[in-house]
Amino acid sequence: VQLQASGGGLVQPGGSLRLSCAASGSTFSINTMAWYRQASGKGRELVARFTNGGSTNYVDSVKGRFFISRDNAANTLYLQMNSLKPEDTAVYYCHAATWGGMTSWGKGTQVTVSS
Repeated sequence: VQLQASGGGLVQPGGSLRLSCAASGSTFSINTMAWYRQASGKGRELVARFTNGGSTNYVDSVKGRFFISRDNAANTLYLQMNSLKPEDTAVYYCHAATWGGMTSWGKGTQVTVSS
């Protein structure tokens, strides 16, 4: 499975962005998909994900502001980010795990929240 993330950029505090992650290859084998982020000098953290049951999980710091969604027909995962804060600044990565336990990472997309 190959993943291509896009949609990052520079936004002012309080603004919104929508990230997209297009999946290609053996997309039929995908079990779960998620968004992670890594701020400068910090470890990578899970931001939002779909579980294999179809439910969603969010890290506490983005609950109520970020929303994960997907278009199965287009093999695309989205992350709608609202009310952005400077602490949301990071490189955002798309992740997929297959039923067979393989994992894939997309190249990150930079999100910078600054006035």
